[in-house]
Amino acid sequence: MANTYNNLYLDARRKMKAAGIPNAQLEAREIVCYVTGKTREEFFRDLTLYASDQTEARILELTDRRLEGEPVAYIIGEWEFYGLNLDVSREVLIPRMDTEVLAEQAILAARAVGEGCRVLDLCAGSGCVGLAVAANVPGCKVVLADLSEGALRVCRQNVRRCGLNDRCICMSADAKLPPSPALWDFDVIACNPPYIPTADILTLDHSVKDYEPREALDGGDDGLDFYRSVCSKWKGALRLGGHLLFEVGMGQSQDVENLMDENGFEEIHSLPDTQGILRVVSGIINE
Repeated sequence: MANTYNNLYLDARRKMKAAGIPNAQLEAREIVCYVTGKTREEFFRDLTLYASDQTEARILELTDRRLEGEPVAYIIGEWEFYGLNLDVSREVLIPRMDTEVLAEQAILAARAVGEGCRVLDLCAGSGCVGLAVAANVPGCKVVLADLSEGALRVCRQNVRRCGLNDRCICMSADAKLPPSPALWDFDVIACNPPYIPTADILTLDHSVKDYEPREALDGGDDGLDFYRSVCSKWKGALRLGGHLLFEVGMGQSQDVENLMDENGFEEIHSLPDTQGILRVVSGIINE
């Protein structure tokens, strides 16, 4: 006997909850929407309709993949960030709600500069932070920079998907090395670098350590390698009065504040995420 979309959704949600998946409700819905090709609005509208056997089998297959540890964003190939639907692949980190704090601060800094503001999303990954800025600050120009060619490929896809080709470009850059002559004169640099201490990677959840790209996680012995490099080597890429904004891991904000202070940044402060964890460190260069 055929099942309704609602029954299939509830079954997937129940299995995910039993497996201890925190966002079971959202992830079950995303799988059903992906398989059926429905928007969220269409999903809720059609809950009482019956699904075909093929649709039911596909939902069960993808639910099983999630139960085995594969993140749902990689299963469906996209994820939402700051109101944007973005392509993702296993070559980039999955955009997370915590990172929306970094995007918000970059948006505010870019708006304060006004027309012609230049923004760099360094260690861009999927490009989520820079694209959020471009989508919400129409007068700015954004560079999405990453060392990984796979990440840059995803960035280019997302620039096209968001319709921001006229204001966003993608460039190769190694955050551990000084910037090329093409990467200068920015008003805002937003950076979400790898910040997990190398030894801690093995302790991460299976869905992270076995699926997300290690090079986007590994921040060196103490997790601070990229912060040291960016603070010392990239400050010259900022215009006077320019903002450097970092996402940081739990317990890292004071260390990153100290690194920014040692490298001549001023007005340094940290901001919390929705859980109250200090997640973004901000500083301004005035010399």
